[in-house]
Amino acid sequence: MQKVTCDTLVAKACELLENGTVDRVLGWKNGEFVYDVTPALFTTVDDIKSEFVFNDFCGANFSKYLIEETRKTESKVLVFLKPCDTYSFNQLLTEHRFDREKVYAVGIPCEGMADITKVKAAAGDGITAIKAEGENLVISTLYDDDKAVACADVLAERCVVCKSKKHVAYDELLGEDGDVIDSNRFDEVEKLEAMTEDERFAFWQNELSRCIRCNACRDVCPACTCEKCVFDNPESSVVNKAISDSFEEKMFHIIRAFHVAGRCTDCGECSRVCPQNIPLHLLNRKFIKDINSFYGEYQAGAEAGSRAPLVDYTTEDIEPTDAVLKGASDNA
Repeated sequence: MQKVTCDTLVAKACELLENGTVDRVLGWKNGEFVYDVTPALFTTVDDIKSEFVFNDFCGANFSKYLIEETRKTESKVLVFLKPCDTYSFNQLLTEHRFDREKVYAVGIPCEGMADITKVKAAAGDGITAIKAEGENLVISTLYDDDKAVACADVLAERCVVCKSKKHVAYDELLGEDGDVIDSNRFDEVEKLEAMTEDERFAFWQNELSRCIRCNACRDVCPACTCEKCVFDNPESSVVNKAISDSFEEKMFHIIRAFHVAGRCTDCGECSRVCPQNIPLHLLNRKFIKDINSFYGEYQAGAEAGSRAPLVDYTTEDIEPTDAVLKGASDNA
């Protein structure tokens, strides 16, 4: 699959802005650091030409941004969607969270995004520049000579086990489309399932104890779109921003995982933005794996309007037998 270039996206954004198809563009611009690429809204061709960027650190999923953007005006907004983003796009459409008529979606191919944690582990801190050269990233730092790192070695985890290179929604597609991939994304879940209950508890105790309740995972998650979150409700007992006891830190993530069960598209945004590098996606993948086992293969967002197994009763649904309940408890 041929990589799409920044120049191609800039040209397409300018074209659609100039011909009146859209009046604003969701894209990326540089942040404080070279790898700190941030989502941005562009309204002029000049700004797009001077500030728009697209590189190996443009991992943000724009689907959730469309909820607010489509409420602003009656005109269309241009959004660039990677294959994994289109699943979230479809899922939000299924839940009637944004107006499809106010969006012009351009699908862009993706061979995976880089994980800055892996880049720093390979090249060190003090990064001043990162340049893509073929299959490598050439990294400049304050302390050492330039170092070439293979792109494949610093891929984000969600890209290593990518579920699909196929776009499931778009108005226009740039480049070639890919295929749904028979990935090994449940391997890590199976490793956790193979642990004893005490081992699993110790694993999650260690991971979740680092949570600082910044709410970044919730705020970025395309499945978390409630107008008012239970964790912001002063009438609830879970509104605390700081950890109040040893269980509270776990309760936040457990409740969130249950809230997105059957709706999570496994986009991996929760883990991407976590400042503590907690593998939060594994909680959601456990639910996805169990839903597949109990109700048959289902991919949230694969088709707009599809009903998830948890909200679509059939006579073929499993019954809560002792064996099923025991299996679910053993693998929790």
